[in-house]
Amino acid sequence: MFSPADRPRAPQHPDAPVTAVGREGSEFLLAVHDHLRAELAAAVRAVGVAMTDARRAADARALVHDLSRGLDPAEVGSYCRRWCRVVEVHHRIEDAALFPELAGADAELQPVLARLSYEHTVIHDLLVRLDALLLSVVRGESTLDASVGDALAELEEGLLSHLAYEEEELLGPIARLGVRV
Repeated sequence: MFSPADRPRAPQHPDAPVTAVGREGSEFLLAVHDHLRAELAAAVRAVGVAMTDARRAADARALVHDLSRGLDPAEVGSYCRRWCRVVEVHHRIEDAALFPELAGADAELQPVLARLSYEHTVIHDLLVRLDALLLSVVRGESTLDASVGDALAELEEGLLSHLAYEEEELLGPIARLGVRV
């Protein structure tokens, strides 16, 4: 989906000191990304369980919310739709606040930041596609089927790649520049 050859690299400053604020910012961004990864993994497992055997929907509920009541396919769809909104808000915050601050502190980061913003639009399109499929399930117009699984798998691949690239390119600059996340 995202080719490493198309991704610009941030300048390396391995000997630059790390500020306390920057270290906290890097750790916070990493924690947010780890949370997104964990929620994505739970959504993927929940959809997989619900698609495989609707009678095992309680297992899906336990994966997502650690509750004992059952989870029907519409509830899986509703959970995934809420998670999609969380990813959207995270990317909007980065585009509106974090990336401009980083660009202002180090203009050499601009190609990486532009690429990350572009990837946000690609992920947005994947989220919109998944959301539309899940909304159809929630409304009872369709069922959890291979199209939902395929859309979720494509989102998983793209988002995990994006998060790893963002961390690789921005954690160092955030720490070095003392950017508050």
